[in-house]
Amino acid sequence: MREVYFIKQNKEKWLGIEQVIDGKIKKNPDDLSSLYINLINDLSFAQTYYPKSNTTVYLNHLSSQIFQKIYKTKRVEENRLVYFFKTEVPLLVYQYRRYLLYAFLFFVLFTSIGVLSAMYDKDFVNIILGESYVNETIENIKKNNAVGVYQSGTTWGTTIGIIFNNIQVGAKLYIYGIAGGVGTLFALLSNSVMLGSFQYFFYDYGALKQSARGIWLHGVFEIFAMVVEAMCGLILGASILFPRTFSRFNSFKKGFKDSFKIFLSTVPFTICAGIIEGYVTRHALKMPVILNLIIILGSLAIIGFYYFVYPSIVNKKTNKNIHDTIL
Repeated sequence: MREVYFIKQNKEKWLGIEQVIDGKIKKNPDDLSSLYINLINDLSFAQTYYPKSNTTVYLNHLSSQIFQKIYKTKRVEENRLVYFFKTEVPLLVYQYRRYLLYAFLFFVLFTSIGVLSAMYDKDFVNIILGESYVNETIENIKKNNAVGVYQSGTTWGTTIGIIFNNIQVGAKLYIYGIAGGVGTLFALLSNSVMLGSFQYFFYDYGALKQSARGIWLHGVFEIFAMVVEAMCGLILGASILFPRTFSRFNSFKKGFKDSFKIFLSTVPFTICAGIIEGYVTRHALKMPVILNLIIILGSLAIIGFYYFVYPSIVNKKTNKNIHDTIL
């Protein structure tokens, strides 16, 4: 069958499924299951005969949306907040996983630019971090206390200030995505270049190990959350630039809804980062090195698992549950 005829034959059905997903048409669980089976058959046909076609991409996206709809309808009652973090966010992260990869690659690229800039231009760090901060840190390094800047102020006051600042940075990374993702990339560039030059600055003064023991206690949650927030901004931008079969407004509405949920999932990590920075980082060099490593590697394992590994596990489990329900 020619692809044009295949599309013409099933177009109305697919548009109807889009309306079900958008909530414009209500269906009971049995009808949803029937729609899903039909759609999977169409997807299998398209994958066989038009494997590199946009039709196949579209049907794959549509099928993922309808099975999430089924799962929400079929799922047993549970605490809404638990469901949000345990199932809803991981499924969305899996669906948009390529944007997490893009955000991570841009982060690595921009951080490398910061490192190279600081390496070849000795005044670059002063411009990025501020001369007073650099001079204060140099004095601290001479006193064998590279993370001395984190020891000023009260613990609770510092914590609150840091949390609000980090949430503000994350919100900019996300909301700036409304400019087609360009604003998000600019905000990510600014923060990543600062990080790269910041770390090279400590390396240049022979204090990289000391700084890492302190900075990455809170930095793992803070920086990883920043990458995920950039992912959300890219999703928002893509929903405007690439509406696919949706109207641009409906695509934006869906992109905003999905990306905002993922963005909200970063808030607990941002709060944890602020608490660690306010209460723990100031004691970084007094702690046994093994304790520093436990906190740093433990934080990396938790957030890395949640955004990179767990979404795939939830997706497979959900897919299996749906097929079992249908059969």
